[in-house]
Order: sequence, then C-alpha cells, then structure tokens
Amino acid sequence: MLFLFKEGLPIFKVVSVKEFLFGTSWYPTSEDARFGTLPLTIASVSVTLLASLFAAPISMAVAIYVAELARPTVKEIVKPMIEIIASIPSVVVGFFGMVVVAPLLQEWFDIDTGLNMLNASIMLAFMAVPTIASISEDAISSVPTSLKEASYALGANRWQTIFHITIPAALSGIWTAIILGISRVIGETMVVLMVAGGAGMIPKSIMDPVRPLTSNIAAEMAEAPFHGNHYYALFSIGIILFFITFVFNIIADYLSNKYKFKEL
Repeated sequence: MLFLFKEGLPIFKVVSVKEFLFGTSWYPTSEDARFGTLPLTIASVSVTLLASLFAAPISMAVAIYVAELARPTVKEIVKPMIEIIASIPSVVVGFFGMVVVAPLLQEWFDIDTGLNMLNASIMLAFMAVPTIASISEDAISSVPTSLKEASYALGANRWQTIFHITIPAALSGIWTAIILGISRVIGETMVVLMVAGGAGMIPKSIMDPVRPLTSNIAAEMAEAPFHGNHYYALFSIGIILFFITFVFNIIADYLSNKYKFKEL
C-alpha cells in the first residue's frame, strides 16, 4: 500500500504486489502514476549476470597466476596492486566509463549511445575482479601442500595438479568469492547511474540503455515528495534489493558448506 498526501490529509492509493513487481511501466510522477518495477529488476539482474560473466574468468586467471605460478617477488607486487584497484572510488570508475569506454563502444559498434548495459557491465566487472581475485587467491593458497605433493608424486604435472586438485579443494572459497563479487555488483549505485543510460525499459539487447534498481533510487529520491507515493515506492525498491542480496548470501552459504563437506 502506498500513500499520497493532499492538503495535509493522507489519501491511500493501493498498488498490488503483482502490479509493483511485474508491472512494465515506471511513471511515478504522471497523473496516472504507475509503479511497475519489472524493467528495473530485469536491468539489475541482466547487468549483474553480464558483469559476472566478464569478471569470473578474469578473476580466476589472476588468482591462479598469483597463487600458483607467480614468483614470490612478482606476487609481492601483484597482490597489493589488486587490493589497490579494489579501493578505487566508484565515481572514478563511472567517470572513466563515461569519457573513455562510452565513446569507444559508440564508435566500434556504431550505436546511438555508449551509455548502455554493456558499458555498465564492463565497469562493474572491473570493480568486481579485485574482490573475487583476492578472495579466490587466498582460498587457493590455503590448500594444503600435502595434496599438491601427493599429486606430483603420482606423476601429475603442474597444470593437472592445479585443475584437478587445487581448484576443486578451494571451491568453497572460490564460490564465496564469486557470490560476494556479484553482491557488490548488484548493490553498486554510482557506476550504473553514470554509464547505464537511465532508460526505464526492458532491454532487448546488451546495447540498450537501462536503469537498474540502485540507480533509480539514487536518481529519484531527491525529487520524491516526502511521504508520497513515489517516496514509498523507492523504499519498496530498497526492500527488493535487500531480498535479492539476501538470496545471494544464502546461495553463497550453501555452496560454501557443500564444498567444505566434499573437502573432508
């Protein structure tokens, strides 16, 4: 239930849960206000999944290199660099996406605007890689040396040991790292506000501009009348984000416990 205030008196405007969650129109300021969050939810999920597809393989490659292949001197340099990248402010990443990545995408793909889902996914992947890589590297490094030595004793080479012994033994920490990276991506606000395009519509391709849930809250909260329909709708979007993040945490806990059991 949402509220409208007129001349100091509250007027109730009922918006069903079905209409709020699955409505395809978000026009909170029109005379016939509509509060359908489906385009916003699809935008958040799509950007998150695409960013994860970019970030996970790169993060795993970095983690394996640092933990298993890099020389100690190289590791001492690369590991702090990864952690420094993780500390870059999101507004700086968003600015880079606007002034560098957007024009490149516009030129390469001959599209109307470079502020779209692909741009947002690339920038979010850049932000997620340090988190996933750092935690995955810690998980890989914590695998007991005795497992690796046993693999070598049976005639396996370094790559066979990495892919068949080390990574399976570290899957608990790796899955946790990936889910934490995804949780950061789906909760990021400034980057998607700056580079996603801000179009509240269901995307048909990765080149379409989108408006994820977080950017919608940031863009509209300052203009929403206090205690109005729009105001409460934005808080309801926050509840949706809470439940999405809660689900990701449950998945992370399940995968962590599942593969810990396998390790034993």
